Amino acid sequence: MDDSWRSRENEAGSSWGRHGAPSLFLQLPSNQTLRFRGNKATAWEAALEGASEPAVDPQELVPEFVLGEEEEDSRPLKELPLCLESKRKLRVLQEQATSRLSGWELWRVGKRRTLRRLRSQAGAVLSYAEVWRGTLRHIEGHFGTGIQSYFNFLRFLVLMNFVASLLVVGFVVAPNAAFEALQLNRTRQRNDSLVNASCLHYNPTPQGLVSYFSYVMDLLSGKGFIELTYLFYGYYQHSAVDFVGFSYNVPLAYLLTALFYLLFCLVWIVQRSIYLLKRSLVSEDASLGSYSNKVFAGWDFGLVQGRMVELKHKSIRYELRMDLEEEALRKCQAERTTAQTVSLYVLRVLINILVLGLLGGSFYCIFRATSYSQWLLEKTDSPIKGQYFLELLAAYLPSAVITAANLLLPLIFEVIVQLEKYPLSFQIKITLLRSVFLRLASLGVVLISLWAQITCTGDPHMSECRNCGYNNRLHPCWETSVGQEMYKLMIFDLVVILLIILFVEFPRKMLVTYLPSCSLLQWWGQQEFMVPSNVLDLVYGQTLCWTGALFCPLLPVLNTIKFIVVFYLKKLTLYANCRPAERTFRASSSNFFFLLVLLFGLGISFIPALYSMLVLPPSKACGPFRGDPTMWNTVDDAVLQLPYRTRDFLKFVGSVAFAVPLFLLLSILMFYLKALADSYSSMVKGLKGQLRLEGQDKLFLVKQISELSQ
Repeated sequence: MDDSWRSRENEAGSSWGRHGAPSLFLQLPSNQTLRFRGNKATAWEAALEGASEPAVDPQELVPEFVLGEEEEDSRPLKELPLCLESKRKLRVLQEQATSRLSGWELWRVGKRRTLRRLRSQAGAVLSYAEVWRGTLRHIEGHFGTGIQSYFNFLRFLVLMNFVASLLVVGFVVAPNAAFEALQLNRTRQRNDSLVNASCLHYNPTPQGLVSYFSYVMDLLSGKGFIELTYLFYGYYQHSAVDFVGFSYNVPLAYLLTALFYLLFCLVWIVQRSIYLLKRSLVSEDASLGSYSNKVFAGWDFGLVQGRMVELKHKSIRYELRMDLEEEALRKCQAERTTAQTVSLYVLRVLINILVLGLLGGSFYCIFRATSYSQWLLEKTDSPIKGQYFLELLAAYLPSAVITAANLLLPLIFEVIVQLEKYPLSFQIKITLLRSVFLRLASLGVVLISLWAQITCTGDPHMSECRNCGYNNRLHPCWETSVGQEMYKLMIFDLVVILLIILFVEFPRKMLVTYLPSCSLLQWWGQQEFMVPSNVLDLVYGQTLCWTGALFCPLLPVLNTIKFIVVFYLKKLTLYANCRPAERTFRASSSNFFFLLVLLFGLGISFIPALYSMLVLPPSKACGPFRGDPTMWNTVDDAVLQLPYRTRDFLKFVGSVAFAVPLFLLLSILMFYLKALADSYSSMVKGLKGQLRLEGQDKLFLVKQISELSQ
């Protein structure tokens, strides 16, 4: 029976190939839509006739350049798209070609192969030296790429803060510590005799007998003994150190290090964002065959360990599940009626009005809490003076209000966003945007309230502001006050994360596990690892670090330690308290979106830093810029000490004569890149359309073959 069926199939196929091919191929979708590209039926017929010709010898598939002078541009043998037999024959041909080379050419070939082998081995070693490599793969297998993207993002922040810490310690902290230890001569840059005596009062050292609890409070609030350390701005001296014929300008090093720290983070984030954007644009295109790529080309055949095979299997399953969820949601959106669409848009408008009202109320509470906290701490006859616990509560009152708003409002946002019926990926993005705006705007409200007190906004005729240029009574060293506020917010943020794990997530896990009979607990369910809220915590913590880096130089070091602790705490709660999410989301777009939000936080951090450098007068009694009109005045003084030609060059670079041609050149370059991007985009769209048509051709041919087979 099988032989008779095969014979009928061969006869049908041969007759179809001899007589029906041209008419059949003219019916192909690609031949009907791409008629301007030539006669597709002729090409298909030529390909059909060529299929009966004998196969080409694998030796003829060997690239000719491997035998010639262009061998140095060839890929390694293992990367060539050839079968194993062809690679063996190619190896023999390479050895024969090598035997005919002279001594010098043979040495060059051996050198290239050795360098290529060393490069490959170095790449393998670096991949194994990657931080938390095994942990991230294990998380991907058990919880999917969406949750893994959070830990990838956290690892990126740890590495960025670590490199930035080396920059700050190497140019600010370590040189000052070395100068102090070696007791080198310091040259004061400004004369304090010209400053009003009332502006020079600054003595944070505690007087009299100090209790143990006061040390704990100082450690948590950044005041007292810890205020006069390398941690804060006020400890650094306004001087230069001369040694071995070289003068180290401490204020200039302090300012340029803080500025380059922010610029370094900006460049690294932009570079990584561009890389992830390219990956997301490719991986999220459904026209490239998402399902077929995952099913037929998603497996890594180099896996040999059973545990790694299981993790890879689970990862592919999560990706397919995500694609199916998005496809079902798109189908549901397409079936909506006009009335349902209009009512949905009205509901979204009302929900956005509610969100704005909640945000406005939280900002007002934060502003009032910050003002009241500063008034309680700085007032001489304050009722909490001498009561350490009440002083600690007053110091952390803004942090507590911010944390309460950041805990309650995102929960409300996650509930109401489900009523708006957005796609899952967009639900995550809109929730994250609202929560990010809440967090960063809360930080902005704190800074605005501090700046209002520092600059005497509302009472510009106050004697302290007239004499010193800032409120010297409340903030004798206002830079340290801002640094202390960022320091307290960072400490409180870490404490809140730890308390939530210990007193919320862990008890919830215990109750759900050991009280299965309670229907309410079963409805509440086990904890899910919510990626948007956790990413928001990281963005908020990193923004605090950027904002306070100018006023608290060691804040990047503390932030690096904090993020390492957070990594292990989140890993612990993920495995111990959480279950895989019921609704997954795409990791490629999330990685890029996380960096975009982080870039927004960095942009906000630039505002107070540049305002402090260029506008506000520095404190007269502390810091490396005491006595200067502005912080940036140190750079102007350093430029004036340069040679004449260097000063003229820098003056020309900062002039309009240089800025206008540079602007025109950049505009031309921008238009050229835009035109190039448009041409590439049109080419990519054409290729994607061709891929879709090729897929339709295959479906059409499969249907024809199935009909003929029957």
